[in-house]
Amino acid sequence: MTVKRANEEHLDLLVPLFNAYRVYYKQPSNLDKAREFLSERIKNEDSVIFIALDDKGAALGFTQLYPIFSSVSAQHIYVLNDIYVDSSRRGLGTGAALLNKAKEYATEKGAKRIELETDIGNPAQRLYERMGWVKDTKFYHFYWDV
Repeated sequence: MTVKRANEEHLDLLVPLFNAYRVYYKQPSNLDKAREFLSERIKNEDSVIFIALDDKGAALGFTQLYPIFSSVSAQHIYVLNDIYVDSSRRGLGTGAALLNKAKEYATEKGAKRIELETDIGNPAQRLYERMGWVKDTKFYHFYWDV
């Protein structure tokens, strides 16, 4: 397995994974919307996407980081907004490889930390905890639809 930074040449591999990720979070399947969204992120360099590929070049999973800034620490951080591994490939180390690549990248860029939030029932929480991610117990997360 290799994990590399995705570019526009990887869109055909990324789109089905990204669509499946969105469907997991109760969004309607829409391959065109997935392609447009990913293409814009890559073109505009709004995010950093890593893709995991098997030895034959088939896509196993992806993760997407968004850069933001922390006013308190006066440093940049990354939000790991998306991580998804094909359901037939789970439990084989793909998620850990993607997370390690994200950490390596953030470290190289001098980031303070990586943050993520996940569905309360998402079984991937065990992986995050096993890898040393710390569950926040000091802050609540709020959102406001606009």
